[in-house]
Order: sequence, then C-alpha cells, then structure tokens
Amino acid sequence: MDDTAIRQLIQREMAQTEALMQAEMRAEVPLAELVMQYAIGDGGKRFRPLLTLLSCGLCGYRDEHAITAAAFIEFIHNATLLHDDVVDESALRRGKPSANIAFGNAASVLVGDFLYTRAFQLMVRTGNSDAIAMMADAVNLIAAGEVMQLGNMHDPDVDETRYYRVIELKTAVLFAAACKVAGLLAGLDPAQSERLAVYGRKLGMAFQIMDDLLDYTGDEALIGKALGDDLAEGKPTLPLIRAQQQLPAADKARLRHIIEQGEREAIGEVMALLQATDALSYSREAAARLADEAVQALASFPDNDYKTALTALAARTTERRR
Repeated sequence: MDDTAIRQLIQREMAQTEALMQAEMRAEVPLAELVMQYAIGDGGKRFRPLLTLLSCGLCGYRDEHAITAAAFIEFIHNATLLHDDVVDESALRRGKPSANIAFGNAASVLVGDFLYTRAFQLMVRTGNSDAIAMMADAVNLIAAGEVMQLGNMHDPDVDETRYYRVIELKTAVLFAAACKVAGLLAGLDPAQSERLAVYGRKLGMAFQIMDDLLDYTGDEALIGKALGDDLAEGKPTLPLIRAQQQLPAADKARLRHIIEQGEREAIGEVMALLQATDALSYSREAAARLADEAVQALASFPDNDYKTALTALAARTTERRR
C-alpha cells in the first residue's frame, strides 16, 4: 500500500481534522492566530493525526472524537515545535523561516502555550478520563525528554542508553499516544490499547533515528531545514555515538571536540568520519529493527486495510527522505 492509498483510507477524516483545527486556531488575539496559521496552516505531513485516524479505523471507532483526537495530537506536536525552535535557535522549519525568526521568541513560546492549552480543551470534549489522563502523562514525559536532551547537549559521552531514552520521551511518546488514544476511545481492553502504544512507540523511535540520520544525509530542499542543525546544537545522536566507538583515537578526539563546540562548519569532516565507520548503516539497521517490532505489536489485531496501512508505514520508515 503506497502513501496515496493510505491517505485515501482516511481522506474524509483528515479533511474534517483540518476543518476542526482551522476553527480552533481562531483567537481573539490577532497575533496568536497569525502565528498559528503560519506554523500550522500550511499543512505539513500531518503524520501523527494520520496515525490516530488509522488506529481508530483499526479499532472500528467511528465516533466524532476520532477527529477531536487527531486535532489535539497535531496541536501538541506543533506546540513542541514552536518551543523547540526557540530552544534550538532554529532558522528553518518546513522550508521557510521558523516562527521564532518570523515573529520572535516571545510570540513563539506564548503561542506554543496557547496550542497546548487548546489541545487540552479538545481532550476534555471527548469526556474520556482515561484518554485525558494518558495525554497528560504523555505531555509531561515529552517535556522531560526535552529537558533531558538539553542536558545532553555538547556532551560527547552520551551513550546509546541515554540517547534512546531521549528519543523515546521527546518523540516516541507522542507517537504512542497518537495510537493508544484510539484504543481508549474505542473502549478496547487495556492489553490491546497498550499494543497500539507499543506500535507507536517503536515507530516513533525508528522515525527519530531516521530524522537524526537525515541531518547528515538528507536534502535540505526535501527536509525543509538546514543540514547540520543537530551538529550545530551539539546533539550527540546515534550516528555520532556509533562512530566514536569505531574511530581511531585521533579521529575520535576530533569528533568529540566538534560535538563539544557545535561546529556546523565541520559537517563535511564529520560526514567523512561517519563514512569511515559503519555508523550510517548501523543507525539504519537500528531503525529497521524498531520498525519490525512496531509491526509485530499489531499481530493480535484482525487483518484489514487499516492494519495493512499501519504495517506499510512502519516498513517504509527506513526509506524516509524528509
């Protein structure tokens, strides 16, 4: 099943989600609405609401709150992006100046807060206390992951255990929530809902590993941000961690220095060091293993088009180019 077929499965629901988000982005403060439209209104991949709607389809859940859930998941995601771009001092997002560049840090942070609170207002509309509690925990864990990542910046001693915990919290937790919320709204037994969460968590970790790889191997025109952003921020991602394990002492010392200093201009040198090891293939294989584990988590669900779509999404994670 290709991307077009996957999206056709939930075409109507995605259109309804877009309409709901547009309605909920209206605000009495013109600047808030302007920043939200700038950050969200031009689309984007909408990958997380896609997961929510496919998971609802898998569960046979057709209530209007499937749309509500897809919208609040996307609002939370974009709130984190608004805050992240301020923290990371990012200049580009989705191929254009990030909101913090276009409107300033203060507006980006405050509108991010607005989106968080709007998301929780939408959660309350579902009337599902289990879903609300799960989302509250998820947002708290995402924030913890961001703080943990901040503590890892410019630290070349970050190991795989610390790296995997960060990407689980900052990225995979929201993927897990996007899927599990469908099970909670549908009233599935806890074990089945948790299997949806496992699928999302594994997929999210695979997705983030590939995102980290793209910082060195991607095409700026496709990924919509500058190559070397992670390097400039001193993020010790999996390719850099793996390379340190294999490089000779002098090259390892040089790579450690680049991480400590956040030398974006050394990206060509870093690429050469990565290619002198198996760091890139090792990272892709790690993502592939996690994607396979995501698919395995769905084994107990009945076969249908939605399961096929979720399986296809996981299988293609390692083919990401943006």
